[in-house]
Amino acid sequence: MTKVRKAVIPVAGYSTGFLPATKASPKELLPIVDKPIIQFIVEEAMASGIEEILIITGKHKRSIEDHFDSAIELESNLSEKEKWDLLELVKDTTMPNLFFVRQSYPLGLGDAIYQAKAFVSDEPFVVMLGDNIIDSEVPVTKQLIDLYNETQQMNVALMETPEKDLSKYGNVDKGTLIAYYGNGNDVIKINHFIEKPTKENILSSYAIAGRYVLTPEIFDVLAKQDPGVDDKIQLTDALEKISEVQTVLGRVVDANRHDVGNKVGYVQYSIEYGLEHPEIADGLRELVIKKAEELKNN
Repeated sequence: MTKVRKAVIPVAGYSTGFLPATKASPKELLPIVDKPIIQFIVEEAMASGIEEILIITGKHKRSIEDHFDSAIELESNLSEKEKWDLLELVKDTTMPNLFFVRQSYPLGLGDAIYQAKAFVSDEPFVVMLGDNIIDSEVPVTKQLIDLYNETQQMNVALMETPEKDLSKYGNVDKGTLIAYYGNGNDVIKINHFIEKPTKENILSSYAIAGRYVLTPEIFDVLAKQDPGVDDKIQLTDALEKISEVQTVLGRVVDANRHDVGNKVGYVQYSIEYGLEHPEIADGLRELVIKKAEELKNN
C-alpha cells in the first residue's frame, strides 16, 4: 500500500475580492491576527503526516516563497537583541520539503492541480484549498488519509451547508451510505458532483470542504477536461467523470470550516482566533462585548 505523503496547495488566483490589499501582497499572506492564512494550511498538512508539500502559485505570489524561506538578517537581529521567543517563531516558518511551481495562466482549479503531475508521479496525494481553514479535533486531512488507507479510494471532505451558500462550492448528491458512525462522520459513495450549483440543480446539502485525497488517474481526466463554470477547468467536473468509472467516497466531517476567501469569513475567523489568542484575547473580548452592547442598543 502506497502511503499518502504529498500535499498540493493551489494558491494561484488573483484574489480580486480583497483589492486593494492584494494588489501587491497575496491573499494567502493576509494575517489572522499574526499568522498568515497559508501557514494554517501548511500546519494542518504537517499535523496530518504529510512529508512533502507543493504550493501552486502565480507570478504575483513570490512572497509566499519568501515567507517559508529563512530570513537571515532578521534572525541575526533578533538573536543580537536576545529576543528568543520571536526568533523561534521566525525559524518555525522555515520549513523543509516545501516546493513551489507556477500556474502560468489562470485557467481554474483543475488546471492548477494538473501542474502537480510531475511532483505527484504515481502516488496518491492530498489537495488542500488555500482559502479554507478548518478546525477539528483530528485534522480533516488526516481523516481523509485514514479513509484512503482503509479503502484505497479517492475521497473528499463533505460538510452540511446552508442552501444559500451551496452556490459557492462543489456540491455532491447524498450518494450511497457506506459506513455509519453515528457521530456525523458518515462515509458515502458519491454518485454525482456539480460545481457551484444554481438553486435549480442543487444535489444535496453537502458541499465539498476544500480537502481531497486523489490518485494520479485524475491527471488523465484533467488533461482532457473542458472548461466549466466561470469558463474554468474545474476539479469538481473531473471528479464527476471519475465517479462514472470508479468509486469516489465522501467523508462527512465534524469540523468548523472558515472560508477566509471572502471578507466576512476572513473577519469572522480573525475575531474567533483572536478571542483564543493569549496576547490579545482579553482586550478583544472587552471590545466585542462593548460593540455588541452598542449594536443591541441602536
